[in-house]
Amino acid sequence: MQNSSSKTTKTKRKIVLFNKPFKVLSQFSDESNSNKRTLKSFIDVPQVYAAGRLDYDSEGLLVLTNDGKLIHQLAHPANTVSKTYWVQVEGEPNDKAIKALCEGLNLKDGKTSPAVAKRMEAPMVWPRTPPIRVRKSIPDSWLSLTISEGRNRQVRRMTAHIGHPTLRLIRYRVASWTIDGIDNGEYVTL
Repeated sequence: MQNSSSKTTKTKRKIVLFNKPFKVLSQFSDESNSNKRTLKSFIDVPQVYAAGRLDYDSEGLLVLTNDGKLIHQLAHPANTVSKTYWVQVEGEPNDKAIKALCEGLNLKDGKTSPAVAKRMEAPMVWPRTPPIRVRKSIPDSWLSLTISEGRNRQVRRMTAHIGHPTLRLIRYRVASWTIDGIDNGEYVTL
């Protein structure tokens, strides 16, 4: 006979959507003791962890949760969750470059899956500190790039491969969540 007082309490699932600033680690501690800013400086929700990474020099949506299954679903490469990035690039990619992104590129670690790539107007976003390096002789432009892989620095390597290095990288969307309505450096709890 089971004692009724031994019932286990189920932890309520938490989901946090964070608009990560430039030059912030996607973890709560700086294990290398390099005095870099971490999530701890911004998020006071206990026991949530990042579902995937967003590079130190990238900005935008980071999903955090206390649900291990959701972390696996969002972060494991086999699950191919789509993510959309707004990418400011050096130069103006032509139709051939956009087509190459859409067909997949042969990078050093293999061919990428086809992306959804298109030119876009500069989005209305927060100023970056420090601002990107501007060259008077070379214009810059913006792309919307949707991928379903999560290779290391993949978007930056893809734009470099087509001859248009990334100047600024903002993750706009993960699955169905976006940064709409979330100020940079702020978060919302679902």
